[in-house]
Amino acid sequence: MAAFLLLPTLTLLLRGLSADFLPTLLSPAVTDALRVSVLTSGASLGLTIIFGTPAAWLLSRRRFWGHALLESLLDLPITLPPVVAGVALLLAFGSRGVLGRPLELAGIDLAFSPAAVVLALLFTSAPFYIRTAKAGFSAYDPDTEAAARVDGAGERGVFFRVTLPLALPFLLEGLVLAWARSLGEFGATILFAGSLQGSTRTIPLAIYSAIESDLRPALVLSAIMVVFAFGLLLVLRLLSARRGT
Repeated sequence: MAAFLLLPTLTLLLRGLSADFLPTLLSPAVTDALRVSVLTSGASLGLTIIFGTPAAWLLSRRRFWGHALLESLLDLPITLPPVVAGVALLLAFGSRGVLGRPLELAGIDLAFSPAAVVLALLFTSAPFYIRTAKAGFSAYDPDTEAAARVDGAGERGVFFRVTLPLALPFLLEGLVLAWARSLGEFGATILFAGSLQGSTRTIPLAIYSAIESDLRPALVLSAIMVVFAFGLLLVLRLLSARRGT
């Protein structure tokens, strides 16, 4: 099983990290894809932190009517095929979608723009962060926060000085998972944002496009993704080990 899983990866690395790796890496097709992926995944990650952290804290600390329903809805994108996610985003934010007309009147055109890439990545990756962060906020004894309040700390101080440091390994692990998911996103992005070089063509879309014409950029980008994925997995293992100590 290990040999079966390792052989395609090693073959890809050997083909991708060849003598023409550097010239291909500096070509516009590759640099544009890397730039778009870094910028859009970074923006998606920032929005995930801003909106996903309060959602995870709320789900871990409060019980209210519809709690299970809300939790299921936030997990739903994990189980949806990426193509279905892309169709859903088009129906919601496209020019003929539910919010398409109001957005158009406000001068906002989301579909087939860099903003559409960010929304597609956010939709498909944020649930991974929320699930892990929720586990982090639930992993320690709430009496620790109560002790800080007794010592005179306010709610903001309790969160930033007690809650957040204790849950930080889980939050970092969730960010790694969300970032890995967003960098590999294909189906939702190509349906909702298209594949415009330098604007919406991320690394997976550039690989798909290059296969039809010039294989070298596809090999180089694929090799970069393999190395990056291995690095993310290594970071994830280290975070998991730290979490267990």
